[in-house]
Amino acid sequence: MWSWVAHRVTGVGIFFFLLVHVLDTALVRVSPEAYNAVIGTYKTPIMAFGEIALVAAIAFHAFNGLRVILIDFSKGGPKNQRKLFWGVMILWLIIMVAFVPRQLMHTFGG
Repeated sequence: MWSWVAHRVTGVGIFFFLLVHVLDTALVRVSPEAYNAVIGTYKTPIMAFGEIALVAAIAFHAFNGLRVILIDFSKGGPKNQRKLFWGVMILWLIIMVAFVPRQLMHTFGG
């Protein structure tokens, strides 16, 4: 059940990120100065942690979506759903272990 909840929460979060992304990108047509100001706020350490959360949400949502497809369209899917869930978590952890140090080094100049 928790993977169902997390899938919905990450989906909604990704949707709102995309909405904000489209709106802030559209600012370049309205006011390049406003666009530059908004982009400048994205270059802060706080936003670096937001980017980590975004990558975490996208990775989980993508891998869990593939798990849902496998459960729905394979014969042994429902029987193996717990194994598939742990496979999703392992893949997600691998992605995050690879991404987080690189993001932090990029942000804090390591």
